[in-house]
Amino acid sequence: MDGSAVTWAALLSQWALIEADLHSEYGIDLDTPGLLASRTWRWLRNRIFGLLAADTRLCRALSPDGDRRP
Repeated sequence: MDGSAVTWAALLSQWALIEADLHSEYGIDLDTPGLLASRTWRWLRNRIFGLLAADTRLCRALSPDGDRRP
């Protein structure tokens, strides 16, 4: 799955999975004060698209074939 196959509305509806995956895949804790304010939109977008290209909670939840491995 890549970023072109999913809408931002679909992504944002899975925000809890995005937060968990950002932490487990990249070590990014979105609760870190000032983190998002110090980064660009492009920085966040590229990491979210990266989650779609890996075996992540987000990718499995949005997978069109329903592959939702535990």
